[in-house]
Amino acid sequence: MPPVPPITTSAPPGHESSTGRRWSAGTLVYTAGGLAGLFCLLLLGDFAWSMRDRSVGPMAGWYLDHLGVPNIVFSLLLSSFPALVTLIVGPIISVKSDRHRGRRGRRIPFLLVTTPIAGFGMAGLAVTPWLSAWLHRQFPQESEWLIAVVCFGIFWAAFEVATVAGQAVFGGLINDVVPRELLGRFYGLFRAVSLIDGMIFNFWIMGLVPRHFTLILVVIAVFYCAAFTWVCLRVREGQYPPPPPPARRKGRAGGFLAEVKTYLRECFASRYYLSVFLMLMTAGMTFSPVNVFSIPYARSLGVDMDMYGKSLALTYLISLCLSYFLGWLADIFHPLRLAMVTLAGYGVVTLCGAFLATTPTAFLILWVLHGVLAGSYFSGAASLAQRLFPHERFAQFASAGGIVLSLGNMVLSPLAGFVIDSQGNDYRQTFTIACMLAVTAFFSTVLVYRQFLRLGGPKDYAAP
Repeated sequence: MPPVPPITTSAPPGHESSTGRRWSAGTLVYTAGGLAGLFCLLLLGDFAWSMRDRSVGPMAGWYLDHLGVPNIVFSLLLSSFPALVTLIVGPIISVKSDRHRGRRGRRIPFLLVTTPIAGFGMAGLAVTPWLSAWLHRQFPQESEWLIAVVCFGIFWAAFEVATVAGQAVFGGLINDVVPRELLGRFYGLFRAVSLIDGMIFNFWIMGLVPRHFTLILVVIAVFYCAAFTWVCLRVREGQYPPPPPPARRKGRAGGFLAEVKTYLRECFASRYYLSVFLMLMTAGMTFSPVNVFSIPYARSLGVDMDMYGKSLALTYLISLCLSYFLGWLADIFHPLRLAMVTLAGYGVVTLCGAFLATTPTAFLILWVLHGVLAGSYFSGAASLAQRLFPHERFAQFASAGGIVLSLGNMVLSPLAGFVIDSQGNDYRQTFTIACMLAVTAFFSTVLVYRQFLRLGGPKDYAAP
């Protein structure tokens, strides 16, 4: 497939009526064919991206649970550490990307660097069982469990750094090249592709993980690196206005501190954006307790991994049927309104889970409902940040939201792990914590919505 051919000049008056409708994103102008080509490329990239996300996390969770790590260590590695990486790496990469101007644009150069690093981390995780066993034979006096966790941690760190850095930029790329009026439907398609990935992995592959852990991870690593790199080389970015001049201070340290001060002032001085960050943080945290501990929860009730995977595939199938419809609703009614509805529904489901999820059947039913409501939120609110943050500094404000969410996740998952351990491995506490977060997120969204209406509402909103 040839590179997408963007047109960087506007059509002359009357030209649209003779050649068909056109869509614009910055200096990029697309015909229907060009827009379809762009969507196909980005959806292929998202397929590779989602296959990585849908597989590596669950497989890492299975491996740590297989090692028998305590719940607090489990949550520190799978949730708190990625949050810490986001806190440190996300803002730096986001600001650098917003201000970069290069031959391939301001987003793609960063993605071309992070993709092979993520592949290296995945390949390292794949060989961790072999590598840790070999190291234990060389150092038999050391604990085999400790060696395995250390090996896992090293490759997991490489994977998470690359993933966080790429995530900070990929959303910015979509914001730069996809026409704004189509963002909701585009993210609906993105969500559909992600769900298809999840269905493929969980229905056909998850049950094979205990026997073919290494082979599965290596194949996914190779596919991700090849497909996503190819997409990055084919997608073209437009032209951007010159970036604002960096704050100047004497010496490197002075310049860095000035940049930090500017970043904090622009992102956190506004009460409105603080309320948006709070909303995104509480909503993003709401689904984490059940998601992070779902595999230990299932295994504690005797749920077979094959049945777990097929139940998750059912969740994705239902969400797939809803995804494009929810994206369409987001474009029509606005993501904020959809977020309020889905958070209210999720609060009801988790309240039921806190009391009823005590048997394999009850857990699987509530697990599917949890997944459908969580998926509905992510589908309906996928374009929320793009609709609320300033367009030219989107990656910067998105990274600020990521900082706030990371601070919450760094505390939340270890706290949830501690509560579960202290209650004798009572995993129903994950539903209890999720319910409290859902209520908080709902009222935070209502607060943002009221301010959003004062700033113009769905028709006339302009990011302050």
